[in-house]
Amino acid sequence: MTLRGRLTAAFLTVVLGPVLLGAVFVGTTLSTVDRSRSTERLGLAASAVRTSIDALCQQLRAAADAVALRPDPATRAGAAGQVVSRGLAAAVLVTDVAGGTTYATPGGPATPWRDCAGAARTGGPVRALSARVDLRDPAGTPLGTVAAAEVVDPAFVARLAAATGVAVTLLDDADGPDRITHTTETRRVRGAVLAAAGSLDGDRVTATPDGRYVRRLGPAPGQPLPLVLSVAGERPSGLPAALVGAVLLAAVLAVLTAWRLARVTTRPLVELAGAVDRVARGDLTARVPVRSRDEIGGLAAAFNRMIRETAGYVTALTSSRDQLRGHLGVLGDTLASTHDLQRILRVILHSAIAATGARAGAVLLRDDTATLVGQCAEGLAGRCPAGTEPEELRVPVGAGVVGAVAATGEPQRGRVPPGATPPGEPWCETYVAVPFTVPGGDAGGREPAVGVLVLYDRLGGDEFDDDDLATLRTFAGHAAVAVENVRVHEEAQRLSLTDPLTGLWNYRYLRESLRREVERASRFGRMLSILVLDLDRFKTVNDSYGHAAGDAVLAEFARRVRGEIREVDLAFRQGGEEFVVLLPETDARGAATVAERLGAAVRDTPVVVPGHPGGPTTIAVSVSIGIAVYPDHASTGVEVLDAADEALYAAKGAGRDGYRVATARPRPAPPGDGPAAGTAVPAGATSPDDGLPRAGPPPGPSPVDRPPPHRPPPERSSADDLPADGSTGRHAVGAPGVTQPGGASCGPHPPRQSRGR
Repeated sequence: MTLRGRLTAAFLTVVLGPVLLGAVFVGTTLSTVDRSRSTERLGLAASAVRTSIDALCQQLRAAADAVALRPDPATRAGAAGQVVSRGLAAAVLVTDVAGGTTYATPGGPATPWRDCAGAARTGGPVRALSARVDLRDPAGTPLGTVAAAEVVDPAFVARLAAATGVAVTLLDDADGPDRITHTTETRRVRGAVLAAAGSLDGDRVTATPDGRYVRRLGPAPGQPLPLVLSVAGERPSGLPAALVGAVLLAAVLAVLTAWRLARVTTRPLVELAGAVDRVARGDLTARVPVRSRDEIGGLAAAFNRMIRETAGYVTALTSSRDQLRGHLGVLGDTLASTHDLQRILRVILHSAIAATGARAGAVLLRDDTATLVGQCAEGLAGRCPAGTEPEELRVPVGAGVVGAVAATGEPQRGRVPPGATPPGEPWCETYVAVPFTVPGGDAGGREPAVGVLVLYDRLGGDEFDDDDLATLRTFAGHAAVAVENVRVHEEAQRLSLTDPLTGLWNYRYLRESLRREVERASRFGRMLSILVLDLDRFKTVNDSYGHAAGDAVLAEFARRVRGEIREVDLAFRQGGEEFVVLLPETDARGAATVAERLGAAVRDTPVVVPGHPGGPTTIAVSVSIGIAVYPDHASTGVEVLDAADEALYAAKGAGRDGYRVATARPRPAPPGDGPAAGTAVPAGATSPDDGLPRAGPPPGPSPVDRPPPHRPPPERSSADDLPADGSTGRHAVGAPGVTQPGGASCGPHPPRQSRGR
């Protein structure tokens, strides 16, 4: 081969090789990125569908439980109507043990219904999704089942599609070839999507000829509906033709340039070889000087142009990576709008590890003792100090790498020398740690670090770079927003359940607590005492000393009430000067003891109100108290509260500054045990060997009205000496803001207004 031929062949190899590889690389990369993004979107959509259907099943199960708890068919029918009217379910079906229908709400969907447990198929189109609970009598004998259902219609499928951002198709539940029941797909692509879904199982994703990606979901435990999810790909339709055209154009230019290269001298060839060597080492700034306008100059210009185009390709790939990082930021913003802090932190940590290629990582939050406490971790098994679990990491602020990041607020990255791992921190070779802060800095304008996001040991052994640090800052910002959102949510929840003046629980929480405590007392055969308290002649206090003094009296009264009750007891401000105290595990005798103690605490020490022009003012007040006990005086929470209120009226009518116990209601004895059915049982409580009062006839005289103030108060029952947790962990009072399934069963009961007693 002649020198011209060898030069031509060499030039074509040097030029066309990178161009072809670049074209193949670009095409493959874009196709891979498109499939990866679509698979990720379908995975997120599948998680959202499972979460939505699981939440719906829990709602239906709670609705069915609310109906099943009713003691008789009439109240169950009323409860079923309320469940449907409140939108908790579209229909309720009550069946007996033989499967026959005993009650069904009108207008419900056609049966059979698809059960949330996925135990049985409907054998045709899915009309409704249901949750079923067992119906039992108080003795535990099965009476049948209660099922609550929600209609599965095109609107339901459309809501799933709107929640997930992908197209959703509901398939027929019958055996045989797949058929579409409802879908949000267009008619043009339905056939292709259905054909692609027929060959899918598990979590696999396949592509249709028109560029859509399809994934089949369910039926499976936790997701009983047979669904197909699909999303359109983002790959440009004209990409293959553009790549082929670019390759052909480069080939033409290379042949022409190679022909002219054969006419150049040795020096330009050496310069060109040097420039090619620099490009091979990754230096895209290399250029060949154009010394003339002849063939060698044209070759140099063509080479320089090729390098500029390659740099443009690299810039485009970098921009694509930044765009992917932006999508992760949008995902983080979405996660920050929820209030499940642990779940958000786990998602952020997992995404950060996936984005940077780290082997392990952890999220630590700062507590009140200036210590960073591990909240979630991944891949730290075998890395933590001996005897320490990954979720039990505790690092003092200012100590070690993680503590220094939290103390200074500056991110750090680097390599840890062998044997130099800071005490209390996981073993690693390389690390990158970023603090995250919440809005609101100190006087210097610096925002305090509330936690640290730290990653360890990048895959491949390389150290973390500045790009990883920038990515981690993004995730740390989302973690900070999540912490702040949870804090604001918890504060708003607390304010919605407490009275701002006295700090006691408000009437809204009273309804929920009363329902919960009555249900607990009924389930375990315990007693619940209710005290309704009203300050005597409080209107005179407001008229004589002003409303500011009245507010001070109410706040001081609330403080004294809290000081006289147990931790397990609950105190509420019902409205105006009227308060309510719930005493779990307490009979009438114990409630009378508490009432006596509360009356003495108010009567014996007048309230000193500062801030008046003439100096502090002393105001003498007293309190009247009505007492009622569940189940001696009523069978529901509302009724026992009304009974205590009537007893309060009696205490007011008897001269105030005292208490009265509500009149006992007749209760039939169990058949064959004790008095005959219909015999009235007096109010009171027994005190058995375990020390816990139970409903039943008293061993001695029933509690009576409070004696004069100078008479020694009666002793409170053994329940008064119970520990603050209610004797057993099962009876501990729930935390504020926890709403039981089915909502409050106390019914509408507006706050009572001040009676001016």
